[in-house]
Amino acid sequence: MTTERQRMGGRQARRAAMLCNDARFRLYLDARRRKRNRMTREQLPDGTHSAEDAADFIRGACGIGSRAALDHNAQAWQMFVRIVEDYNRWQRRQHQNRGQ
Repeated sequence: MTTERQRMGGRQARRAAMLCNDARFRLYLDARRRKRNRMTREQLPDGTHSAEDAADFIRGACGIGSRAALDHNAQAWQMFVRIVEDYNRWQRRQHQNRGQ
């Protein structure tokens, strides 16, 4: 039985929502998809992923139907942490590449 607390999003769900609304995270999703599918920028331009696409990605990768589950499902939370770590690593590489 799902409790009211489980249906509501807590801190981690809000964090995921903020990430989905972050244009840089959506650029990361563009770059990630290009790399995985061996696509060019012409085939998949920057700005392709929307906030809803980002939410779909997080829910799918974490195996959940709602971001609210991140606050109540340890496995989903662990996957979300991995997504954030991968994104942060990508951001650092982007910053380093600009400095060269």
